[in-house]
Amino acid sequence: MGIEESLVLEVQRGDLNAFSGIYEAYYDRVFRYILVRLNNQAEAEDLASEVFLKAFEAVRDFKLKGVPFAAWLFRIAHNLVIDHVRRRNKRPTTELDERLPLTQDSPDELVELGLTSDDVKKAMTVLTDSQRQVIALRFGAGLSLIETANATGKKEGAIKAMQHSAIQALRRAMAKRGHDVPGIEK
Repeated sequence: MGIEESLVLEVQRGDLNAFSGIYEAYYDRVFRYILVRLNNQAEAEDLASEVFLKAFEAVRDFKLKGVPFAAWLFRIAHNLVIDHVRRRNKRPTTELDERLPLTQDSPDELVELGLTSDDVKKAMTVLTDSQRQVIALRFGAGLSLIETANATGKKEGAIKAMQHSAIQALRRAMAKRGHDVPGIEK
């Protein structure tokens, strides 16, 4: 039994302090996933807190023999992001750019290519919502293929295919914007 399973069992047995271990283990990854999806730090912080509140309220009903805990937690995050975007999109003052996912400037690959987060954000508009979700889970939250498949309810092969097509679409979009992208000729 892994650490996450033992923490879940402790919480389910009544040791509510054990949930702090779950929070510490997953907060950064959940926050990064939400930040990539929302492109707004304050909203991402609020939603990440809400994810853990919902998880805390529902962890007693979580079944260890079913879906992995990380997948269950990221499903909560995904559902909250979808609900939040729907609510935000109903507001007439929301601009389109505020709803686009963000990638941070820090990855070495972006720096080497001379790309900014704004370049990547604009390129991500060509992706479907499912592709953006896969990219956010894989590269924003740092989930493995299997964890991403569990979190989305899709098969691992489908995640690989979506990731591949999303990366190809991003490369083409970047090349169209005049960036020198490996594997794409101008």
